[in-house]
Amino acid sequence: MGKTLSVKLGSHSDKGVKPENEDCWGAVVPKEPQLTLKGIVAGIADGMSGSEAGKEASHCCITAFLEDYYSTPDSWSVAKAGQKILSATNSWLHSQGQIRYASVKGMVSTLSVLVLKSNTAHILHVGDSRIYLWRQHDLEQLTRDHRLWVSNDKSYLNRAMGIEPHLEVDYKSLTVEKNDLFIMTSDGLHDFISEHHLKALLAQDSDLQALAEILVKTALANGSDDNVTCQLVRIDDLPQLREDEILRHHGHLPFPPPLSPGMLLDGYRIEAELHASKRTQIYQAFDTLHNRRVILKTPSVLYNDDTHYIEHFLHEEWAGKRLNHPNVLTVLESDRAKSCLYYVTEFIEGQTLREWITQNPKPEIKRVRALIEQIAKGLRAFHRMEMLHQDLKPENIMIDNSGTVKIIDFGSVKIAGIAEITPLDRHQTENILGTLNYTAPEYHLGQTGTVKSDLFSLGVICYEMLNGSLPFANMPEKPNRHNLERLVYIPSIRRNEMVPIWIDGALKKATTVSPRSRYDELSEFLHDLSTPNPQFLKAEDKIPLIERNPLLFWKSTTALFFLISVVLLFLLSRK
Repeated sequence: MGKTLSVKLGSHSDKGVKPENEDCWGAVVPKEPQLTLKGIVAGIADGMSGSEAGKEASHCCITAFLEDYYSTPDSWSVAKAGQKILSATNSWLHSQGQIRYASVKGMVSTLSVLVLKSNTAHILHVGDSRIYLWRQHDLEQLTRDHRLWVSNDKSYLNRAMGIEPHLEVDYKSLTVEKNDLFIMTSDGLHDFISEHHLKALLAQDSDLQALAEILVKTALANGSDDNVTCQLVRIDDLPQLREDEILRHHGHLPFPPPLSPGMLLDGYRIEAELHASKRTQIYQAFDTLHNRRVILKTPSVLYNDDTHYIEHFLHEEWAGKRLNHPNVLTVLESDRAKSCLYYVTEFIEGQTLREWITQNPKPEIKRVRALIEQIAKGLRAFHRMEMLHQDLKPENIMIDNSGTVKIIDFGSVKIAGIAEITPLDRHQTENILGTLNYTAPEYHLGQTGTVKSDLFSLGVICYEMLNGSLPFANMPEKPNRHNLERLVYIPSIRRNEMVPIWIDGALKKATTVSPRSRYDELSEFLHDLSTPNPQFLKAEDKIPLIERNPLLFWKSTTALFFLISVVLLFLLSRK
């Protein structure tokens, strides 16, 4: 068992000379699995002095974050989860300030949040409360004050929770070390203790609770005219970087034995082997407990001593269980003890998109558009959970007998929230998990994928459905920057004259080698597939007639040659 994240906490607050304490602070150290998946959270907020309800605002900021953060999807990164919570809280504070107090200062507070997840500290900050890092007798202020000074002795908050309807949050992350101490303070403390004095106090080997009390009392003794609050968080232990107990909680199970029709495995009766590769086997089975047909996916025995492979196999199941969408394969929850390593999914009766393309060499554009829209809906389900599919291709898409499209493979999925815990995807730059002709070029260059990377794959699939071939005829086996820059897009008109020029313009933009030139959103691509984009219609005039309309070109050429021949014969006959 690897080490786990462990901290010590200390805090103290005093209303000082104020009639009431408008500061708020708090921390949550959850149990597993949330300790690994979400981490430890601590926050401090300071209700603005001129605010009609500063105390209520600061308490709302802290309680909302500490409660809502652990309700966000495990697949989300800290940055996304934090931004979503803070934006929602800010909107509520601003609206309540307008409704209840008819003032932009109705409910306003600063907020500084520290999230410790795996070996990383994540900072989210608005206002002039502060977070410091004390490491090896060196003090660093990690936040910047959102305060505008109009004179030497007069300033005002120019950014805080509840002031504006739209919120801009400072975010940063840093790798932490054992014994790192984070100091969270309201301005009633740090404005009245010099940095030199603060370092001297931190250098004392004090209990954290005692140290917090000393810092608060020192600020008061120095004449603080505000509420004074301090919260301390010290790292006592860190998890190993490669250890992920959540993804590997079934890693101790043995690999399944060779399976054949008729065998019974944990109540699943094997009916047929549907697919086998060097990495996995897929079986059709019957669940005797629930009287339904299912699919079993098992790891290859070739990798039974490959820890990285086992992690990725468990990673697939973990990702699939967090996706619930009609256009994504359903991974079924385990309702029985497993005797070996495998996972179970719904059974889909239908065909792969690859089979559909083979059977429909000249499909109706309307039908292609409808299928692409369903694939895009499935992809959005991944992206909303902050996951990238990274291996979208016709073989990984099923169309059931009712016409519903489902994305069926999770083997290459990148999950932002898991990537923050353990670098499972670091090998992907060495071994691209996608398929050559469908993988976005940036992956081949060792760059991080984005939503635009999945969009590239979708664009290639759409092109292939319409044209029966791929958009780049010269895709190299080993792509690099030089040969990728030389790729030439083949206009659809050369493959299928029935594809309108404006649809081809959308395909070309979606499959552009440079991510910066692609669509920003899937919705933009879908819109241009159904509605002519004037920009692409203008491009039609620049395409040679032989490409735009080969039949008209050759008719015109033949007519021209005929006319020239007639003229020449006429001239010769007069001699």
